[in-house]
Amino acid sequence: MAADLSARDVERVKFAFSIYDFEGNGTMDAFYIGDCLRALNLNPTVATIEKLGGTEKRKEKMIKLDDFMPLFAQVKKDKDAGGYEDFIEVLKLYDKSENGTMMYAELEHILLSLGERLEKSELEPILKECCPPEDEEGCIPYEPFVKKLTTLL
Repeated sequence: MAADLSARDVERVKFAFSIYDFEGNGTMDAFYIGDCLRALNLNPTVATIEKLGGTEKRKEKMIKLDDFMPLFAQVKKDKDAGGYEDFIEVLKLYDKSENGTMMYAELEHILLSLGERLEKSELEPILKECCPPEDEEGCIPYEPFVKKLTTLL
């Protein structure tokens, strides 16, 4: 599966992997699989990371670059992982005025109740970091939110 990767992807994966190879011995702690994939502009869910062998605790398992390449290729091929355009299309469904804004409260509700659920304590720092201020009607422009969110992932 890693053979399907372009030379550019291989170089990007090597570079990202090297950042998480803290000891410089050609291995990465499996705890960082998700972080490394996200650094490569992928959006794996927690469940996906778990299936790939990611661990919840540090120093439980180490992974080599040759073992990580197929994981990257697998997640890259995954059609369920949305990107910027997908997120914009979904939020347009909540844009009742068709002016690029949606209710802040609706965004919060969506993020707390759909898909891979977040706790309110997990969501608050994300919204604080990524959301522009609400207008007098409680609306926010959603495009800047998605831009910031996708660059953080």
